[in-house]
Amino acid sequence: MTATLTAIYDGKVFQLDSPINLEPNTRVRLTIETSELEQHETSSFLQTARSLCLNGPSDWSAHLDDYLYGEPVHVC
Repeated sequence: MTATLTAIYDGKVFQLDSPINLEPNTRVRLTIETSELEQHETSSFLQTARSLCLNGPSDWSAHLDDYLYGEPVHVC
């Protein structure tokens, strides 16, 4: 069996990011390659929304139900 796994080394053992289908005490050969995959910048909801470049009416938030359901929703 050959598999590529990701893990974090805590100073004593490797903690796998996901389980692997191996019997306990199975001997394996490891090749270690450091990865910077975990170091990524997070973005806010507004940054994500702006990056979508959506076009539409300027009153979307005020009349969302009208656009979703096709009929004006009146609040008493």
